[in-house]
Amino acid sequence: MGGRLIYLMGPSGSGKDSLIEAARLPLQAMNCEIVRRVITRSAESVGEDAKGVSPEEFERLERAGDFALAWRANGLSYGIPVQIDQWLEDGRNVLVNGSRANLRHAVERYPTLTAVLLTVKDEVLRKRLLVRGRETLEQIEERISRNALFRDRRSSDVAVHVIDNSGAIVDAVNNLLGLVRLSAAPDQT
Repeated sequence: MGGRLIYLMGPSGSGKDSLIEAARLPLQAMNCEIVRRVITRSAESVGEDAKGVSPEEFERLERAGDFALAWRANGLSYGIPVQIDQWLEDGRNVLVNGSRANLRHAVERYPTLTAVLLTVKDEVLRKRLLVRGRETLEQIEERISRNALFRDRRSSDVAVHVIDNSGAIVDAVNNLLGLVRLSAAPDQT
């Protein structure tokens, strides 16, 4: 039996990186690999544990078929290494920090994926983005508006599990671990 792709999405500032880090050890104990994305952002940037590459290197890797999934958002390019296919084939679950805009493509490639949307109340999101200091006030408001649109227009043909991360991180971790446990259970079809 193959593994399941756990496709974590959410607005910038929702706490995806904090959730992944807080859940890292229990996820690994559950035979779940956590993917390190490739991003065209400098290695000095604060945030997730990602491999930073130049735009030219990203294009070369993409042309070479080194990504299972790739997308562009907010002026950056993101890639999920093709190594996940081997992990899934070996029966391991795989958690990726994905993109809401790329969900449809991810479902086409991995039809049994478990989609997880990490949400956060707008006022909490605004505060986190302001503290982080990577975006302008205009960009922050655009992110909050996109978050509301996605929340309101989720596709009915893709089941999306929602985890609210407005409170204690331990609550979000427990919800994520519960979803991973359910995803690992054999289908009852």
